[in-house]
Amino acid sequence: MQKGKAIKALAKKAKKGFRGYPLATVALYGPTDKKATKLVVGIVHEENAEPEEMKKWYSDDDVMKELDVLEEVREFIKENGARSVAMADRIIGCPHEEGIDYPEGQACPMCPFWVGRDRWTGRIEH
Repeated sequence: MQKGKAIKALAKKAKKGFRGYPLATVALYGPTDKKATKLVVGIVHEENAEPEEMKKWYSDDDVMKELDVLEEVREFIKENGARSVAMADRIIGCPHEEGIDYPEGQACPMCPFWVGRDRWTGRIEH
C-alpha cells in the first residue's frame, strides 16, 4: 500500500466515529507541530479503562512518511480487533516522556517549541 493510502485508511477508520470497543487511540508527538517523530497506539477494551496494549514507533525523520510504520500500525490495530479508532488531527506534544526523559514538573529541554503551548490548539498559553 502506498503511504498516502495508508494514512487515508487510518484517517477514514477514525472518521467513522465510535463503533464500540476495543478502541484504538492513535497519537502523534514531535519536537514541533510540523514533524511527528513518535506515534503511539493504545488499545482500550472498555469505557473508562486504561489501554491494555500499547505500542510506540519512532522515526528520526517523520513517522507519518514511513510506509512500513503505517502498515505496522494498521496491523497492530487489526490484530487487537479494534472496532473504533480515535485519532487527533495534529501532533499533540513533545515525544519525550516527563519523569523518564526529563524531570517531573519541568518543560522538556529538547523541545522548546512546546514550552507554554497548548497541545490541542497549538497556541501559546498566557
